[in-house]
Parts: sequence; structure tokens; C-alpha cells
Amino acid sequence: MTALLYVLLAIIVAIAIWQITNIFNLKGTIATDKDNNTQGILFAVFGVFFYGLMIFSFWKYSVILLPEAASVEGEQYDTLYLITMLLILFVQAVTQFLLFYFSFKYRGIKGRKALFYADSHKLEMIWTIVPAVVLAGLVLYGLTVWNDVMDSSDAENPLIVEVYAKQFQWEARYAGADNELGKANVRLIEGINTMGVDMTDKNANDDIAVRELRLPKGRKVIFKFRSQDVLHSAYMPHFRAQMNCVPGMVTQFAFTPKLTTSEMRANEETIAKVEGINKIRAEKGEDPYEFDYLLLCNKICGASHYNMQMKIIVEEEAAFNSWLKGQQTLAQAISQ
Repeated sequence: MTALLYVLLAIIVAIAIWQITNIFNLKGTIATDKDNNTQGILFAVFGVFFYGLMIFSFWKYSVILLPEAASVEGEQYDTLYLITMLLILFVQAVTQFLLFYFSFKYRGIKGRKALFYADSHKLEMIWTIVPAVVLAGLVLYGLTVWNDVMDSSDAENPLIVEVYAKQFQWEARYAGADNELGKANVRLIEGINTMGVDMTDKNANDDIAVRELRLPKGRKVIFKFRSQDVLHSAYMPHFRAQMNCVPGMVTQFAFTPKLTTSEMRANEETIAKVEGINKIRAEKGEDPYEFDYLLLCNKICGASHYNMQMKIIVEEEAAFNSWLKGQQTLAQAISQ
């Protein structure tokens, strides 16, 4: 299939170059009715091909889309995305159809005169007001979704987690029993205190630094993001979450996991994607892939940007609490 696409692309490029060279020979040339009719028919044929290719692309490549959102807040994002895309596709389908149809219907014919008028206040009002109202509605709806997601004031007993970015890896820190993170500063990085936590702050005594990110299902997680060096972007696609990590400041994002890792692995869409990936990997002689949630960097932050991945494990809250209790606090690790 890929080879066929490359062949079609080469043919289109060749035709485009040929047509461009023909432009230089058009001086003094007048298009005939036959020329106009041919171009009109070709435009109509291309319109059919255009819509056929679009439908084929939806059918063939929809498998690469993400499965259902793994967070409660992600459902709102998906709804917003769906509404936006349906509007875009509707407008695109109508306007492209009119472009192809009018190019064919009103192709040049000897003796036909075009209808011309200077302006139409009615049309100007329609194509100005209608898009403005639709876009304003989308913006207001988007702001509502954003405010709902970002507002964590009503969360009961949220989990506080710091995600720390640096070239080229992630680290994480859980607030301990007090559920408050200790202060931190890049100037305090020393030895195993790789996140620069201020150990003189009483809230830092029970903080837990980890290289593995685990989250409890059904509990709101408030993430605090910091960066040690350059601008990074914490991207958790399955949770529909992304936030920039900016040196010198703390940014924040929150979501509530709704599907454990094992539940997402059993999702029909996920199974289909994993099977597709493993088919490709088998052809290359590579080991099979097993689905995991991932924390990625969505900024090109340097030469080894691709290495910035951290596995995220979502589990039932009882299992998460048991794991967290078994982790050593940063204070204990430093004192050893």
C-alpha cells in the first residue's frame, strides 16, 4: 500500500511539473470550448477521487486513533474534539463539493456570460455572522471544559504528585502522609537528591521520590510539573492530558484515572492496535509489544528527546496504597 502511494505521488508530481512547463507556452493561446469542457470534467473526476480518498482514509487509518479516554476528564475532551471535527468535516464537505461542482457546471462555454454584481450585504452578513457565532460557541464550550478540568477545588482527598523533567528523563515525587509536597529548587540538587528537594522543609520529610509512576483508579491526581533545564511538555495521551514543564516555575494539571492498565489492555480497540503493532514488529523480527500507559515529552527538547518516556501503571486504590507504603521516603534514602 505504501509503495502504491509513492507511485501515485510520483505520477502527480510528474504531471504537475509537466503542466508548469506548459504554462510558458500559453502566451497568445485562447482556450477552446473543448479545453474548457475537458478541464471541467477533470475537475469533477478529481472531486470524486478526493471524496473517495477521504472516505478510504477514515476507514483504513482510524485504527491508529487513540482508544477511549482513560480518565474521567478525558471524556469531556473527546466530546469537544468530536463536536469540533464534525463541524470541520461538514464545512469542508460542503465547501469542497461546491468548489468542484461549480467548476464543472460553470466551465467556459462560448456565448455564456457570467453574472456579475458588485456586492451583497445579505451574503456578507451570512458568511461573517454564522462562522463568528459557531466559533464563539466552540470557544465558550472549550473554556467551560478547560475550567472544569483545571478546577480541583472540589476534589476529595486528591493525590499530589510532582513530575520532574530534565534532559532526558522523568522523575516523580509523591506527597507523603501529609499530602503536601516539600519545597524544591534546582540549586539544591546534590547526590541522590536529584530533584532538588529542600530537606529543611518539614513537608519534605515524608515525600517519596520514584522512577516509576503509579496512579490509583478513581482518585483525582493533581500533578505539579517542574523542569530542570529546558522547556519540556508532559504528555499523557491516553488520559488526554498535557502540560508544559517550564524552568523556574510550577505548572499544574489534574485528572481522575478511570481504567486500570489491565482494563485498558482488555479494551477491544487497544487489542486491535496491539495486534497491528505486533504484526509489524514480527515482520521486523522484534519482540512483541504489550500495552502500557506512557508519560512522554511533547517538546523537541534536545538530541535524545525520544528517550523521555516513563511507564504509568494504573491500579486499584488498595494495590496502589500498598505499593506506596512499601516505598522509601526521600529523607530515609538520604540518611542512609
